[in-house]
Amino acid sequence: MHPLGPPPEEQHWVDTATELAAEFAKTAAAYDESTEVPRANLEALHASGLDAALLPRDFGGENLSYRSYGEIVRLLAAGCPSTACIWVMHVGAAMGLVEMSSPDSARFYASEYLAGRRFANALSEPSGGNLFLLPQQHAQPADGGFRLSGAKRFTSGCEIADHFLVNVLIDDKPTFFGAAADETIKYLPIGDTMGLRANGSRLVDFRDTLLLSERRCPPSTGHRPNRIGGGIAFLSLGVADAAIAALIEHARSRKIPTTGEPLATMQWLRFDLADVDSRLAAAGMYARHMTWLADQNSLEFNPATLRAKLLANQVAVDAAQLALKAGGGSGYLSTSPIQRILRDAYAGWVMAYSVEVCRDRISAILFEEANA
Repeated sequence: MHPLGPPPEEQHWVDTATELAAEFAKTAAAYDESTEVPRANLEALHASGLDAALLPRDFGGENLSYRSYGEIVRLLAAGCPSTACIWVMHVGAAMGLVEMSSPDSARFYASEYLAGRRFANALSEPSGGNLFLLPQQHAQPADGGFRLSGAKRFTSGCEIADHFLVNVLIDDKPTFFGAAADETIKYLPIGDTMGLRANGSRLVDFRDTLLLSERRCPPSTGHRPNRIGGGIAFLSLGVADAAIAALIEHARSRKIPTTGEPLATMQWLRFDLADVDSRLAAAGMYARHMTWLADQNSLEFNPATLRAKLLANQVAVDAAQLALKAGGGSGYLSTSPIQRILRDAYAGWVMAYSVEVCRDRISAILFEEANA
């Protein structure tokens, strides 16, 4: 076992994810084409016990380590990245509400999660860009809580969500709430996405929605890692794994017209494959280090998530581009998995925090440390 890998006592959960991912891969192309949310996959994840395993022990779970969680997300993303994306956001919203809420609300959300209810994040705003933790929308005081009128975008899995994690301004301070799906919440199309087409990402329109005071999350009293930050890099690592697998399969099966030898014998391709695979191994190692920091509840976790995402996003795009280069014209065809993998790789690049924002924040940290 790798020292930064899943603890031995949790390996059975990784094995479960391996089996599920193999099944999800069989329908990934069909879900991508139809843009239908892969609800059956999400239900299979819940039925397997993986959802429950992530809960803290005080709420009936196993407090599954971040090291195992990252490996699981990577496996799922290699099989069906849209499924993995929705699952990461579902887990992140649910765990966030359990960990940030008052004790009564935390027990409520844990029971809903265990019962199979769906959770989604409603954080990003149309004018907010990547700054999803710095909302611009004010919620107005009302009987029983606060009223929110405004839109949130790129809310993965929103159409099947029962509960939302919402971030708004109260007295000019960012504040989290749990909000139940009701008739005041509408789902509007934002156009077809290029990648992760089956993740159900829509514009969520809150129309005078009541945010209950009893579902308001108290101010944080300490540092805690979050499952979205801990999982999002592994989405891109899984896409990179799929890109390399598709490249190898294509290169071994296609013949060079002039020589009749397999494409895999071409030196330029072998050199480029070795290069991108080595960088994927390095990115994967750093991502594992990031999850180890999460398991230690280290303050270094947050900057590590930026570096892990940056490295994973870059290598996913590079691996997918190399697969397309090897695939040639056939890689552009809708029947090829390469074109879908390339689109999914670019989707990870622009997901918050985007590669550009990660670069900016990492450099800001370096300049601050130099001035200390």
